[in-house]
Amino acid sequence: MSILIKPIITEKATADSELNNRYSFVVNNKANKIEIKGAIESAYGVSVTKVRTINVRPDRKSRFTKTGVITGKTSAYKKALVQVAEGETIDLYSNL
Repeated sequence: MSILIKPIITEKATADSELNNRYSFVVNNKANKIEIKGAIESAYGVSVTKVRTINVRPDRKSRFTKTGVITGKTSAYKKALVQVAEGETIDLYSNL
């Protein structure tokens, strides 16, 4: 089971990492906070002070087309906000 799926790189997440030393990741739906903390510490070599998790609900959308109404939804996922110790950073752009 892979715990970390991908980092979230948005304008809000980047500002949060620069100001509060807090990083966002998409994680496995069945992972708990202790597993997420261990995965971040082993993958990036930093010490984690706090982990917050959020279950993001799917967005439902409908479109009106010539053939009728088409409905759909995005997939749900789990987001983890990870607070890193003071003075440490995670370089998310090293693999580019």
